[in-house]
Amino acid sequence: MKTEKIKEKYHHYGLDKEDVFKHQHYVIITRSGIDKIQAIENITIDYEVINCERDFCVVKANASMSKHLLNNSSDRIATIQTFGSALKGGFKDGNCNTWYVMEMAEKRAMSRAVLKLTGFYELGVFGEDESEDFKKN
Repeated sequence: MKTEKIKEKYHHYGLDKEDVFKHQHYVIITRSGIDKIQAIENITIDYEVINCERDFCVVKANASMSKHLLNNSSDRIATIQTFGSALKGGFKDGNCNTWYVMEMAEKRAMSRAVLKLTGFYELGVFGEDESEDFKKN
């Protein structure tokens, strides 16, 4: 059942093998896949910096998209707030191995917002940017 729903979403968003890959325990959508989904759904995201230091950053994403309701001529706006963070350091001390922690926090917040709004998160699908562990080999 879950696999069928994921396949339906892949087809709906035009995702191909370059946009998705299987990780040890999760299905991962790449940056290009996230961008496709955001464009198709016309998801808008506003970011708020919660904390920004040299080695640590937290960004809040306020995201929204229109949901088309069946049997109703009006749309409903779906909104979500979520966060992305990045802490410079190896796997023992941090969750990011790059110096651009603000950009990583933003990318993580964006991935989470897009996947949550479109129902991928509830199916156990994550964004490639959300963890250094999720990078394609």
